[in-house]
Amino acid sequence: MGLSHAAIIGAHHDVDLISVCDTSSFVLDAFKKFSAIKTYTDYQKMIDEVPLDFAIVATPTKFHHQIVKFALDKGLHIFCEKPFSLNTAQGKELVDLAAKKLLVNQVGFHNHFIGTFRELKRLLDKNVIGEIVHFTGEAYGPVVTKEKGGTWRSKPEEGGGCLYDYASHVINLIQEIIGRPEKICGTLLKKFYSKDVEDGVYSLLKLKSGLTGALLVNWSDETYRKMSTSITVFGKKGKIICDATEIKIYLKEPFLSEKLEKGWTIKYITDFALPVNFYLRGEEYSAQLDYFIDCIKEKKQAIYNSFEQALYTDQVIELIIKDAKNY
Repeated sequence: MGLSHAAIIGAHHDVDLISVCDTSSFVLDAFKKFSAIKTYTDYQKMIDEVPLDFAIVATPTKFHHQIVKFALDKGLHIFCEKPFSLNTAQGKELVDLAAKKLLVNQVGFHNHFIGTFRELKRLLDKNVIGEIVHFTGEAYGPVVTKEKGGTWRSKPEEGGGCLYDYASHVINLIQEIIGRPEKICGTLLKKFYSKDVEDGVYSLLKLKSGLTGALLVNWSDETYRKMSTSITVFGKKGKIICDATEIKIYLKEPFLSEKLEKGWTIKYITDFALPVNFYLRGEEYSAQLDYFIDCIKEKKQAIYNSFEQALYTDQVIELIIKDAKNY
């Protein structure tokens, strides 16, 4: 993700990418050979020596707190990769520090910059399917499909596991589109191939509104070429199924103000994709950084993916871990 962010920032018309910090000599040698960007292996030295407006933190999760705190103390706006933290007390410290210093803060839950998920929220706000009675949030992908030696993602103390790496995306979507979970029950954290972390997350969520739904996530599903995330919402007047490529709406009766007919209506991401100046991996990755930079320029706090929102996701994860111990 660090390389992706560097490429997007490097192409941005309002930004000069002037320094990079990494522990990989391979990465730093490439920057030295092909650019005039200053390279560092010590982030504190880089922040102290280089006149920065903002920093992007894309390290393993266990390093987020120390790096983000140092950068905030130095007055930098921060974009931090997800998950935000492994310790919610530390996460709360960063939320409070960013607010105290009036610094723009954002976390990389990129799904909120996918047009179909934004359309889902808009339709729910319009009450298109009536009173919501149930929901499911799902994600599947082929991250761990055999028993093998692990990376930092397979070490719980460094931020690994399906719960932090995959399920966090789904939890964050649910909390911001449908409502914030406050109670968890029936959690199963299942190991299929990994030894120290879970490969599957199955849990029931109860939102503050009283609405209930299911979280179903598995990063050991080789029938998927890449991560696939979806939200399904059931209402008294219909149903909506949404993923990153399309949104399918079923209505028992027409909803004329939205020009939606009775039965199924399918709309595609091409109708909702956010415009970006530079496309890499998907417009959502550029769109989230465009938004972050605009917030800095306009001196306003992000309403998408703030530290506070990411902290709430981490708090839900802690509730899931606690509940899993009962089963």
